[in-house]
Amino acid sequence: MDQQHKKTGKGLSRRELMRDGAIAAAGLTVGIGATNTEAAGKKDKTRSYNPEMEYRPLGRTGLWISAVCLGGHWKRVDKMVPGVFKSGKWLSADIESDGFKKNRRDVVSKCIEVGINYIDACTSQECQAYSEALRGRREAMYLGFSWYQEEMRKPQFRNAKALLGTLDKAMRICKLDYVDLWRPTMLEQSGRHTEGEVEEMMKALETAKKQGKCRLTGCSTHDRPHIKKMIEQYPDILQVVVTPYTARSKQLPQESMFDTMRKCGTGMFGIKPFAGTSLFKGDSSIDSPDREEDDERARLAIQYILCNPAVTAPIPGLINTHQVENLAKAVKERGNELTMDEAKKLENAMDEAWAKLPPDYQWLKDWEYV
Repeated sequence: MDQQHKKTGKGLSRRELMRDGAIAAAGLTVGIGATNTEAAGKKDKTRSYNPEMEYRPLGRTGLWISAVCLGGHWKRVDKMVPGVFKSGKWLSADIESDGFKKNRRDVVSKCIEVGINYIDACTSQECQAYSEALRGRREAMYLGFSWYQEEMRKPQFRNAKALLGTLDKAMRICKLDYVDLWRPTMLEQSGRHTEGEVEEMMKALETAKKQGKCRLTGCSTHDRPHIKKMIEQYPDILQVVVTPYTARSKQLPQESMFDTMRKCGTGMFGIKPFAGTSLFKGDSSIDSPDREEDDERARLAIQYILCNPAVTAPIPGLINTHQVENLAKAVKERGNELTMDEAKKLENAMDEAWAKLPPDYQWLKDWEYV
């Protein structure tokens, strides 16, 4: 359990969390459909509110979330902390090293400063790293949580008992008393799960919420038809979906996943807004000669994605405080739509990104129409 939480009495107790969940279930919180006056009275009470940041309702959950958030991945953090990767893979980062811990804490601090109030952690390493970065200030940000190594992607964890065991284990390791959003990671094509496996996951989510271990429930998957089907079957449990949405995605004119999400009031966090790192020309280092152009590309991508009101927020991974400030600038300066010049720049940049997508990211091209 979070000892800081226990000692100070600050933040939410499990009893308070269960109370808030009951209020939300009774329909007393304000979300989609709120009047302008109601909305204004709610969103300025969100975590780490900054008047220069835009906040959007997370579906009908009653929470207001910053228009850009912090994704868990740190794919190029070795540019900031040389030698931090134990192998060539980003998940091999030494999360116990002083340099890595400082980098993550600095990035989280800058997020709080500019009004970014949600972190999405989807691996055991991310859950541990961001729980540590939030130590002593847990109530400054909402935390999305998935220990994907021991969730739905592995057959032995496709039952309620095992999933709840994973959550308990993960919270114990991370010294957390609760998480804001538990969103287990399913198979990328989650339609491959049996109906029974899906029912078991829903049972686990419902149980965890009743026990006060999470405020909200949802899932992560890349399967649009299955997302639509699951939301229709379990609208009160799938409150939030974490799924891809790039700077080239657009809504289908008919039978879009977003039609169902709007109807059921589902919140959505969009992963891969920069097509991994393929959108960028440089290597994301501070002294990259392409830094200025890459900053502009990042801002345009965020501004484009936010033109779809069904997307609560894109959640890019960020490796330094400059990137945090750049995305806060994107939100502050955005209009209702891109200008023709901006749209052309982004189109050309995404053409380049599509051309250099690595083999394991080719599937992103299937997310042009959602």
